[in-house]
Amino acid sequence: MSTSIMPGHAPGEELHQATPVTPRAKRMPASVCLGIGWIVLVIVVALAGDILAPHAFTAIDLRNRLAGPFQAGHWLGTDELGRDILSRLIASVRISLLVALGATVISATVGTSIGFLAAHARGKLEQFILMLVDFQAAVPFLLLALSVLAFLGNSLPLFVALMGLYGWERYARIARGLAIAADSQGYASAVRQLGAGPLRVYVRHILPNIASTLIVSMTLTFPEIILMESSLSFLGLGVQPPMTSLGNMVGFGRAFMTRAPWIMFAPAATIVITTLAVSVVGDWLRDRLDPSLK
Repeated sequence: MSTSIMPGHAPGEELHQATPVTPRAKRMPASVCLGIGWIVLVIVVALAGDILAPHAFTAIDLRNRLAGPFQAGHWLGTDELGRDILSRLIASVRISLLVALGATVISATVGTSIGFLAAHARGKLEQFILMLVDFQAAVPFLLLALSVLAFLGNSLPLFVALMGLYGWERYARIARGLAIAADSQGYASAVRQLGAGPLRVYVRHILPNIASTLIVSMTLTFPEIILMESSLSFLGLGVQPPMTSLGNMVGFGRAFMTRAPWIMFAPAATIVITTLAVSVVGDWLRDRLDPSLK
């Protein structure tokens, strides 16, 4: 049996065929695809609500009150005043997303700014900020929100600003720790030695490097704010009529759980699916963006 020797190889030398090693394709899990699809659907519904809503969400039709789904031209039925559930659900999604998104942005901005201040100041000011962070984490936010709304009343801007205080201590801790780590890595100190001011150092150099961690934290805080808004609206202290929200619809529908369960089922299912979708996508982003998990 003849053995062929390839040119450039000595006799007896084993010839190994080089097989290119390709990284395993990271496929997006089906649950993440479904979560992203649901989030996109919710955003489209919120933006195009005026076009998609079959009726005005405040329109009253007493002749068709408590009509079941797919009756009298109402796909999801009507409530105790004959208002279309689907139209109110679309309007509620818009308000709830507005509150949750605005509160998440406020919370992230305030917490990150305070965390950067603590990392820059150090000393007594840092200790005071850390005490404030511990106090915020120790006090139940629901109790704080009930107290503020009871004394100051309620309006949509005040409610969004109040919800923006939820979870800011998380961003403060993350921003402070990552800013201190950036100083230890040297690139922030190098930029500072070149004459850059504190604002430029933190905004132009440190913030872009920790943005992925903050974004993941926002995706984890967003569903919590939706649930908090729903809880306060369920208690009658959140979004006030004639505006409506998901928690508001659940609160009004609890009196008709046995007679007309569809009034509460649609907004409750929307709350559960939305929070679950954002949480699943947030966990996936954390696994993809967090370098410590790779």
